[in-house]
Amino acid sequence: MAFFKKSAGKKPDPAQLDLERLPRHVAIIMDGNGRWAKKRGLPRTAGHAAGAETFRTIATYAKNLGMDYLTVYAFSTENWKRPEQEVSAIMGLLEKYLHESIETMARDKIKMAFLGDLSPLSPKLQQLCRETEEISKGYEGFQANICLNYGGRDEIVRAAKAFAAQCAAGTADPAALTEEAFGRYLYSADIPDPDLIIRPSGEVRISNFLLWQSAYAEFYFTDVLWPDFSKEEFNRALAAYQNRSRRFGGV
Repeated sequence: MAFFKKSAGKKPDPAQLDLERLPRHVAIIMDGNGRWAKKRGLPRTAGHAAGAETFRTIATYAKNLGMDYLTVYAFSTENWKRPEQEVSAIMGLLEKYLHESIETMARDKIKMAFLGDLSPLSPKLQQLCRETEEISKGYEGFQANICLNYGGRDEIVRAAKAFAAQCAAGTADPAALTEEAFGRYLYSADIPDPDLIIRPSGEVRISNFLLWQSAYAEFYFTDVLWPDFSKEEFNRALAAYQNRSRRFGGV
């Protein structure tokens, strides 16, 4: 049995992890940026900037641990209701992050994909997303999925419409539809369902995130706000996951 341990001279991890039983796919609802900023007397935009750095840290850490997929909820279909200044700041941070990612992708070899309807984004941001995905197509191994203008219900409705359109055109048979076949119409086609979903910030709900894909996921909730979500907290979530028995509806 293999265990993960911190190197000598550094603060030890709160848990030892069995690297042979890590979740293949972890998904995170990145929540608490605004409250983090408010506690410090800072504008909400500062919280989003800190949250972006946390994503960078956790994504690299997940890759180094040997995971295959990390999916994060970056911007929901409902987030457009937020103040225009805040939405603009989030989009600006994403643009900055993608520019930096394009520059470092050859070095880090982190494959990136975007799940969601990108059409409402600015043409410049859409182009950056396409360019990022194109560059990383040739990379093998770890993949970071960014849910952008994403909603779980919206995803299912879009998939149902796409299937219905094929049925109307005579290229699909309604009687032949299975769960596996329907999954190919989702944004996450060809991506395994998440094994573990993490929600920081003290909220205990899934907020329209991966509704179809999370049917048998394990959930981990913590009061830690996303900008403060450290590698140690990630280890706690992984340790909790490893202490559970997944039966997928069986005995």
